[in-house]
Amino acid sequence: MKKKMPVRKKILIVLACVLVLVIAGAWILTEVECGRFFGRRYETDKLTRQRAEFYDGLERTQYIFPSDKGQKLTGYLYSSGTDQKGIIIFAHGYGGGQSYYMNCADYFAKHGYYVFAFDATGSEESEGESTRGLPQGMIDLSYAISFVEESGNFPQLPIALFGHSWGGYCVSAVLTLHPEVEAVVACSGYNDSLGIFISEGKAIAGPAVYLTLPFLRLHDYIKFGKYSTITAEDGFNNTDARIMIVHSTDDKVVPAEIGYDIYYRNHKDDPRFSFICYEDKGHRYFHEVTPYVKETDEAYQQWLETLDYDYNDKANAERLEKDREKYYQENVDVKKYWENRLNRELLDKLLEFYDSSLSNKINTEN
Repeated sequence: MKKKMPVRKKILIVLACVLVLVIAGAWILTEVECGRFFGRRYETDKLTRQRAEFYDGLERTQYIFPSDKGQKLTGYLYSSGTDQKGIIIFAHGYGGGQSYYMNCADYFAKHGYYVFAFDATGSEESEGESTRGLPQGMIDLSYAISFVEESGNFPQLPIALFGHSWGGYCVSAVLTLHPEVEAVVACSGYNDSLGIFISEGKAIAGPAVYLTLPFLRLHDYIKFGKYSTITAEDGFNNTDARIMIVHSTDDKVVPAEIGYDIYYRNHKDDPRFSFICYEDKGHRYFHEVTPYVKETDEAYQQWLETLDYDYNDKANAERLEKDREKYYQENVDVKKYWENRLNRELLDKLLEFYDSSLSNKINTEN
């Protein structure tokens, strides 16, 4: 006679099977979600992209340099005039490239700085089948800093950083690898590379999103190793650089609670840190919405509704691209679209921050 399996053992086996299925399901979901966000290339809209010729006197030189897997990254050195005070390295936001910040580069170039701006892996002009993940931006930035410092193509000047959104995280966290940086401006950044996932997930699943956190951590660690664990706070605590934090409390892309609030709580009394906090500027407060921009965007949306096909259907993507190109050629002045877009009040404050941060270094070297 076969002995019957004890009920307790049966229950344990069932629970173990359920646990395995839950873990497997969570891992598959993690892979799917990460693939959805990071499994493709990104670039700014070619039809509305800024171009160097928009800005009188702005010169730029292209450089190609390698990142961690041998992928070639494209960067540009922007300059205007002579007697530059330092080099500001730009780190762009997720989903685009360095060209989106060209008017900012022009501003700093015309006020005495070289600007080195590059496209991260899988973005715009750089190589890479995909962006791979958020830590990749910090890795790429580290390679960009080393290229500026060691390639022999650039003058030996103090180095500062400027980053927005994803770039705001990158310029902060990279200080764990490059504590020699003199000054950092971090706009709309977040502390942890997974913070943005948690923030978006909470809006959908509530506190249950924290159940996926171990899987996201493991996924990133498998792909990026130690780089996946580095936070902005780690960077701040590893350097003597001066830090400027900029954010707006109504930012729906990167909530202040996963970045600015943490930094302000920890460093509000630290003289190395400066803070600018808006209430109603959203996520891209260095770009103003001019009447022409508003009119152009509204007219474009109205034009989309006149199309006799579903412009959201991927099957119509090629047709839409051709129609958009014709529409923009006939109806939009792209240079005018970008004129007077800068929040000059903010840029003036950032310039003052860079000048004061680098002045001691410059005076010491001279």
